[in-house]
Amino acid sequence: MPSVGLILIAAVLIASGCRGPIASLYPPAAPERTKTVWVVDHGWHTGLVVRRADIPEAIWPEHRDVPGSTFLEVAWGNRDFYIAEHPTLAMALKAAFVPTESVLHVAGFSQPPAEYFPAADEILVLDVSLRGFEELVRFVHEEYARDAEGRVIKLAPGQYPGSTFYLARGTYHLLNTCNTWVARALRAAGLPTTPAYAITAGNVMFQLRPLGRVVGPAAGAPDPISNFEFPRPGD
Repeated sequence: MPSVGLILIAAVLIASGCRGPIASLYPPAAPERTKTVWVVDHGWHTGLVVRRADIPEAIWPEHRDVPGSTFLEVAWGNRDFYIAEHPTLAMALKAAFVPTESVLHVAGFSQPPAEYFPAADEILVLDVSLRGFEELVRFVHEEYARDAEGRVIKLAPGQYPGSTFYLARGTYHLLNTCNTWVARALRAAGLPTTPAYAITAGNVMFQLRPLGRVVGPAAGAPDPISNFEFPRPGD
């Protein structure tokens, strides 16, 4: 008898279908300039890393909140669970089954991503077109929630030195996780990702592995359909 996870994945695939690239953005056409994006698999959730110097000032001005860094990682997740120092089962259940507020986590660092995240399950490097990179950055900029004066809303210090949690747009729930958010961001850059099939980190990396190269430690690469696991609410 099929598992619950297999049934869920099958239903999502039937509903959404696999999506091809956006031809005007991806893949980059030689000799077009490209920009590099790293995708970090932290085990339960994924994050995006870009070079700070690559970010167009006019598109993502909020990156100036993290001065003096070479790289920025940005991730998205459930507000209560992600920020909590000691998350609880009640928070997890609420996040999974009740649409709740979300946050952006933005962190700056200067070591290469594979060195800064030595405990990552896997780190992939993707080459995107210049226009695709601009669309990805624009996607991130538009994900900040803002006050009545249009200012971003800082909530708390982040999980790494110098990082910050910001109130984000959108609500978190079981089928809208950090991982589907990463897939949407990369879809904005033109990549052939299917956000509905990116509920877990494994789903994300499975879709991206053929498009990039591994630069961080990677365990085996099992098919996520047969190894489906529900995400934690911080993801």
